[in-house]
Amino acid sequence: MIRNEQILFIDGRPLTLSADPGKKVYGERLVGISGKEYREWSPNRSKLSAYLCLGGSFFPFFNDTDVLYLGAASGTTASHVSDIVPSGKVYCVEFSPRTFRDLIGTCGSRKNMIPILGDAASPEGYRFAVDNVDVVYQDVAQKGQADILADNMECFSARYGMVSIKARSEDVTASPEKIFEKACGRLEERGMRVICSTSLEKYEKAHSMIAVERTV
Repeated sequence: MIRNEQILFIDGRPLTLSADPGKKVYGERLVGISGKEYREWSPNRSKLSAYLCLGGSFFPFFNDTDVLYLGAASGTTASHVSDIVPSGKVYCVEFSPRTFRDLIGTCGSRKNMIPILGDAASPEGYRFAVDNVDVVYQDVAQKGQADILADNMECFSARYGMVSIKARSEDVTASPEKIFEKACGRLEERGMRVICSTSLEKYEKAHSMIAVERTV
């Protein structure tokens, strides 16, 4: 069971308490409940929402959690994380200049979202702009996803990490199950304890959400 006052579940679907009432980020439905405004969090548009809808129970995001979000794109999921950690910061790293322009627009009215143009595989390139964080969340479709997560967790002293592993970005010939197993093994080699590995197959083909805790 997720314990976070910023999230409600209705019919198994999550909604987040809006940090920017009256505004939509990607056309999501706004819902008024007990005098508060919530944003419907679609599992078809967000791998983190898909993880929750599929029963994911490890969720290290609280009111004051500081988050490094790698692969923030235009800010769809990152905006929901912003809702969930209203007293924390969400450092949003995106590599594509074109997508980054959209991300800036999303961050504009959200005081706790910080857009950063950078390469997630090179954390030293944005070290000057990011304080140490509690959690690294990663959605980056490129090879070496486990090492990218570990490098950033080490660089920013994060205790917890969550990574949406896209199997086809690692190896199009190997089975997704083998790739997920290999990613878990690599994270353990890097000093992480694997908390869970949850298939997102219902919503995202050949994807798994892996959550870890840094032990060294």
